[in-house]
Amino acid sequence: MATYNGEKFIKEQLESILKQLDEEDEVIISDDSSTDQTIDVIKKIGDSRIRLFEGNLFRDPIQNFQHALKQAKGELIFLSDQDDIWLDEKYAEMTALLQSHVLVVSNSMIVNQNLEVINPSFFSVFKSGKGILKNVIRSTYYGSCMAFRKQLLLDALPFPDTKEIGHDLWLGLVAELTGSVFFYDKPLLLYRRHQSAFTPEGLKSKRSIYQMLIGRFVMFNELLKFQYTKHIKWKKD
Repeated sequence: MATYNGEKFIKEQLESILKQLDEEDEVIISDDSSTDQTIDVIKKIGDSRIRLFEGNLFRDPIQNFQHALKQAKGELIFLSDQDDIWLDEKYAEMTALLQSHVLVVSNSMIVNQNLEVINPSFFSVFKSGKGILKNVIRSTYYGSCMAFRKQLLLDALPFPDTKEIGHDLWLGLVAELTGSVFFYDKPLLLYRRHQSAFTPEGLKSKRSIYQMLIGRFVMFNELLKFQYTKHIKWKKD
């Protein structure tokens, strides 16, 4: 989990996670110098499974997530935002699916800040699914819905030094090149967002066509560099 000024919802999120975990599991939190009470809220939970890394000055969520991921000791890794809610079956069901896939993406229910359902299926809104070209054009790899094996992280690090590829999209693309990816249609998360962000108008990019083309070029360039250095053949979707 990468945090920044998440005091409002982080306690509820962490409680939904911790109650599902085993005693030997860990919750790694990298905080990017929050200026609110985020750190205090986390520390007051008082759970020894939480490993908190504070005082970071990344000013960049991608770098903050990369820092958190580098601390991971376990063989199975879940990504988490700071303001969602894990549904009770998330940990067990995704862990089971990871026995046969390198990366699993679960569906989620989109909710507002009061946890009222805006849309019952994240997948239906974003047309989620596999495909390198599909996801370069419009990513459906959202970290809050993702879990993966440690080997994927070892293959994917370091993340490309560009803001054109989010950490979650990069992990998804590398997983498609190196292993088996599964999109699980069952919602296992309450994905908390403001309702206005999920209108048809809110889903449209505000970037110019030129900026989007440059972004796609950068993504393909990074994928080609990855293939060259790892000697991996491009799989068919």
